This record gives sequence, C-alpha cells and structure tokens, in this order.
Amino acid sequence: MNRTKQPLRPWIVGACLLVGGFSGSLQAQNGTAARNASSQPARSGGFGVDTTGFDRSVRPQDDFFRFVNGGWLRSTQIPADRSRYGSFDLLADQSENAVRAIVEEAAASRDRKPGSNTRKVGDLYLSYMDTARIEALGITPIRADLNRVAALSGKQQLPELFAYFRREGIQTPFGFGVSQDPKQATRYIASVSQGGLGLPDRDYYLKQDASFQQTRAAYQSYVETLFRLAGQPNPEAAAKNVIALETELAAKQWDRARNRDREASYNLKTVAELNQLTPGFSWDRFLRAVGAEKTPGVIVAQPDFFQGLDSILAKTPLPVLKQYFTYKILDDAAPTLPRRFAEAQFNFRGKVLSGLQQERPRWKRGIGTVNGVLGEATGQLYVERSFTPEQKARMQRLVGNILAAYKEGIDELDWMSPETKAQAQAKLANFNVKIGYPDKWRDYSALEIRPGDLAGNLRRSSEWRFAEMVGRLGKPINRTEWGMTPQTVNAYYSPSMNEIVFPAAILQPPFFNPDADDAVNYGAIGAVIGHEISHGFDDQGARSDGSGNLRNWWTAQDQQEFKQRTDALAARYSAFEPMQGQHINGRLTLGENIGDLSGLTIAYRAYQRSLNGQPAPVIDGFTGDQRFFLGFAQIWRSQAREAALRQQLLTDPHSPGEFRVNGVLPNMPQFYAAFNVQPGDKMYVAPEQRVKIW
Repeated sequence: MNRTKQPLRPWIVGACLLVGGFSGSLQAQNGTAARNASSQPARSGGFGVDTTGFDRSVRPQDDFFRFVNGGWLRSTQIPADRSRYGSFDLLADQSENAVRAIVEEAAASRDRKPGSNTRKVGDLYLSYMDTARIEALGITPIRADLNRVAALSGKQQLPELFAYFRREGIQTPFGFGVSQDPKQATRYIASVSQGGLGLPDRDYYLKQDASFQQTRAAYQSYVETLFRLAGQPNPEAAAKNVIALETELAAKQWDRARNRDREASYNLKTVAELNQLTPGFSWDRFLRAVGAEKTPGVIVAQPDFFQGLDSILAKTPLPVLKQYFTYKILDDAAPTLPRRFAEAQFNFRGKVLSGLQQERPRWKRGIGTVNGVLGEATGQLYVERSFTPEQKARMQRLVGNILAAYKEGIDELDWMSPETKAQAQAKLANFNVKIGYPDKWRDYSALEIRPGDLAGNLRRSSEWRFAEMVGRLGKPINRTEWGMTPQTVNAYYSPSMNEIVFPAAILQPPFFNPDADDAVNYGAIGAVIGHEISHGFDDQGARSDGSGNLRNWWTAQDQQEFKQRTDALAARYSAFEPMQGQHINGRLTLGENIGDLSGLTIAYRAYQRSLNGQPAPVIDGFTGDQRFFLGFAQIWRSQAREAALRQQLLTDPHSPGEFRVNGVLPNMPQFYAAFNVQPGDKMYVAPEQRVKIW
C-alpha cells in the first residue's frame, strides 16, 4: 500500500457510487420531436443541462448516452495525466484546486501554532515538495526496513515481520483489518483476506492473452529496475522470483465476483482454528505483534487461500521471500524516493497499467498526500469555504423525499410478500443519513508531523492510523466517523452501519445544482441518493438487516423472486462488450447495476411526488420527464484510455459510464414514454425482458 495514497476507511465504507450544466431544445410533449431530435440545432437552455455536449446525429432512442454526451466525447481530450475523464473528474479537479488554496496558505503562513492542524497540513505539504532533500537522502529513509528484511534468519520470524509491515502500510501476502463484525454489528473484530499481488488482479498473472503477457513483461522490467536502483544483487533473477511467487499467490485467490459474496467470505474462526488452517504460521504471535490479541475471533475471507499460502510459504526458499519483501518496500516507497524511483513506478503503474501519458504535477501529488494523511483537517477548512447550510438543508429535503418514495415503492412491489416487505420497511426506517461533513471532526493531536521529514511523516501516519484501527477492539461502535473526507467526490453506503453518506464535494453541478430545474436535480443527485439507498437492498446489501447484521430476513419464495430479477440483470450486463473480446462482468458489477437501476427508478418516483399532482412545465422544449433523464445521463459523461478501461472491466465493480446509462434506461417504461421509444429502436427491450427490482 502506497503510504502517500491512504485508502478509504474499509471498516466503514461499503458500496460506493464512483466508477467513478446541460442545456437544450427538444419539443417532445408527445414524443414526436424527440424521435427527430438529431435534426435540431444545439443551443443552451437555462435548466441545468448543457446541450453543447449533445450529438444530434444520434437518436436518443438508439443511444441515449451518446445523444447526451457524444459531442462532449468528440471535443474533449483526456488530460495527459489522467487515465479517464468525466463529470466526477471535473469536480475532483475543482475540489483539488480548492484544497490547494487551503494547503498552500497553511504552508505559507508565518503564524502557525505548533501542533495545530494548520501547522501539520503545511509542514506535510512542504515536506512532500522538498525534492532537493528527497534527492539528497536517497534510499536512507527505507534503509532500516531493508536491513530488517536482510537480517531475517528464519521463517519462524514471519509473523512479527508481517505485523511490522501491516503497521507501516507495506503490502504483505494477506490483508488484515479491524472492523464491525458483519453478523454482530455492535462489536469490532479482526479479519484477514487474500493479498500480496503487485498487479491489479489475479487475471493479470493467469490470463494468456497477448495484452496480459505484455503487461507481465513490463512488470518484470519494473521490478528489476527497482532492485537495480536500490543496489540489490542479481536484479533480473530477483524480479523473476518475485513474479513467480506472486503468480502462485494469484492462482490461490478467489476471483472478484466470488469475493462479493458476503456469506461465503464470512468464516468466523478462533485463533486456534486459524492456527490449524496454517500450521506453519503462528497467528497468536501475529495478533500479539499487531496489538489485536483482544479480538473475539478472526473472520477469514477466503480459507482455502490461507491454506494455499501456508504451503507456498513453506516451500519458498527464505532468500526468495526476502526478495519479495524487499520489492514490497521499494514499491511502496517509490513515490517518495528520489526521482529515478518515482519515474520507474510511473512508467509502469501510470503508463502501462493506466495508459497515462504524463505524471501528475508534483503539487497535485502533494495535495493527494495531504488529503490522504490529514483529510479531515483540510476537509474542515474546505467545508467552511465551499459548503453552505442552505445546501445541506436542501439536500436533507431531497434525501427525505427519496426515502419516502422508496417506502412507497416497497409497498407497491407485486413480487414481494407482506412478511418480507415489513422487514424491508424496518430496515429503510433505520437508515442513517450523513450529509456534507462529520458532526465530530477527527482528532489528529497524536499524529506527529515534522518539517522536512516526508518519509517519517508517512511512516508515523501509517502507524497512527493502524493503532487507531486496532484500538477499536473492545470499544463501542463509533457511529460518528466518516469513511470519506468532505472534499471527496463520491458517496457510499455502509451495510454494517446501515447508513448513506454524501460528502460535500459531490453536492455541486452537474450532480446537485441549486439553480437547476428540479427534474434535472432529481435525475442527477436524486439518482445518486437512490443509488446509495439501493445498496442497502442490492444482492449483497439485502443480506443485512436494519441493525447492520448479516442475516436472512427474506422468505424463501421472495428470495427466489429476487434472485430471478438480479440474475436477469447480471446476464444483461454480461452481454455488453465495451472492448473487443472483453465484456462487462455482470456478476462483479451486479450490486452497482442494481444501485443504478433501482436508484433511478426511485428518484423518478420522488420527482413525480415533488410535483404534487401538477404537470411539469416544458422548458426549452423539454418535458419534465425528459429533463429528468437528461440530468441522469449527464452525470455519467466520461471516457477512459484503453489500458484503464481494461483494468476497470477486470477489477472495478462499477460498469463504464456508457452502460450506467444505456444499461438502465431500457428497463424503465417512463423512458419509453418520454422519448417515444418503439420496437426497432436500439434502446428498445421487449416489456417481458425488462428488469424491475425495487
């Protein structure tokens, strides 16, 4: 794990939204003009949708995504330092610039109280930007870690080494964390899961397509380069050994679709049982070394992986294990080492894996580091400058309307029994909603940030964050904390918390526009709200109750009805082929696809409720329903480089933006009515094949 890019807090975040103003003129009260829209000139309207991004040569009935976004796709180039670009990235740029102003003010201030958040933010940023000192230090900041590995005298020392690596944020062959117990959501518990790979997914090691073979060759060159730059012996042989070991680990791993199964990945064991699973590795010693000996048990996500790992560790020579651990240290530290290390990492991880053409400017990487380490410290200042009480109040009203619409929707389901409906309603009534920013800000007083000590700052940050996580054991659940910072352009649902969270940064156009027409806002941020609520009722979220406990609250018949619908949706998405020969994984993306479909369905219901029985006005030739769907398509405006798209299709539970639009709308009768979609149109799906879940 790169210490400069701290992760979202996985013990809080469940399913996220991210993949990741339009105007127009289109008379279509009866649908006729909509079918001939491509012949009309684009012009700007005043309701929050930018028709300059339209492609009028595309009929909305054939490809709604390109009708709304095709002009933008043609005229917009992906920035050289990005692998994808779209609505999320546009807002992320705005957030980044706002945070930059905050951080640079903190760095330049002469009146910074020692130990204050402002002082820490400024000192951390300055330590990242001090490239002269970084170059002068060379690999001195990681010398102690390298020596620790070199001094390893036997495999019996692995539990303590792995514990040290976990505290430092360096990758080990398995993941470890402390989070809510999915089946006893009132307590914290330790969990372990498969890990150890340097490539994005097991398929990068196991698939034999030419593109993957080329990627593996480039990866070997990268590993070899790091060994050579660090003065390690036999870099070519060492690189081969590392990749061979990672390939063995990959072969034992579950695929991502299987890992989504929350029941299959919940395997509660005592420490003694875990020791029996891996006779060659002492979990007592590991848990003691990480400070987690108080855990009431250990949840093992993939038991057979750990059996395989035990045999791999047993048969792998100690010198090869040392090479593997040395590489993990170098790869983790590369962005904060002299330029030659950072450049080697970018050439592989940026160019090869993501298709980037150039590295992000150092100031942007510095802002990313500050956001990762001191996210709520900068977030507090961000909110003061960028988020008003009025925005929060309007968002609260929107969320309330959509929750009410969801309640109605559950009542009207024709496939669900009263018994299961009652359970679903109880869960919905227990949803917690967080908007904008935390009520209680994170306390950074125990985290020491020193001027001119980038490596030390990042190391202490990892240790502090890890100690905070492990320190949860035996304590009550903290329901005030957030898994994202306010300046994050995203949203999430946590099944164990049963809460939906909307950071301030996403509550801006095109997602939330206080000057836009209600129809557009319901189609945009309304769909986002509905999406996150729907994660509580997707194929995995629906396995938890209103208290956050993983348990079955469905009748057998309702469960079968639900499965038939979700299976149909998975099959529909699996037929999409964004790249030649590479389809969407309908099982991997099922939860997000349910979120999109059900979220938009409920947002439409909420929009209709907001009209109070009155007809929506026609604005610039668009009916209210049309503006609703245009607002939705606008938020998924995006494009990606080929390498990034390939990686997304293999690893990301979110479908590409095009299919988050064109995969959803053919299932909604309201879309057919709004745009007069008829048999023979490419967006048309026969009524009996349309999927409706919530």
